[in-house]
Amino acid sequence: MEETFGDLARKGDWVEIWKEILTPGERAPQIPPDTQAVPLEMRVRGFLLNESAQVGEWVKIKTRIGREVEGRLLATEPRYAHTFGRPQPELLQIREKLVELLRGK
Repeated sequence: MEETFGDLARKGDWVEIWKEILTPGERAPQIPPDTQAVPLEMRVRGFLLNESAQVGEWVKIKTRIGREVEGRLLATEPRYAHTFGRPQPELLQIREKLVELLRGK
C-alpha cells in the first residue's frame, strides 16, 4: 500500500482501495510455495460512498458496475501507470515491409 495522491477524499471522488482477501495460511495448497507464503490482495477503484475519508482509513466504494466494496483507502484520483514497454525495432519495421510486399516492390 504505497500509493497516495491526495490527503482527503470526499463522497463521490474516484478512489482506489486495498483489501487482503486471503492470508498466507488460507491460500490453496496446490499453488507454488512462494505464492502460498504471501497474502492474496486486491485493489479496486470506484466512487467513495463515505462522506469523507483520509488515505489509510477503512471505506466503502461503488465500482463502475455498481458493486459495493469495502477496503482501506489507498489513493485518491488514482492514475494508470502501466506501459507497453520499449518499442521493438522489429515491430516498428513491419508496416513498411508489409506496404513494400503489397505494392510488389
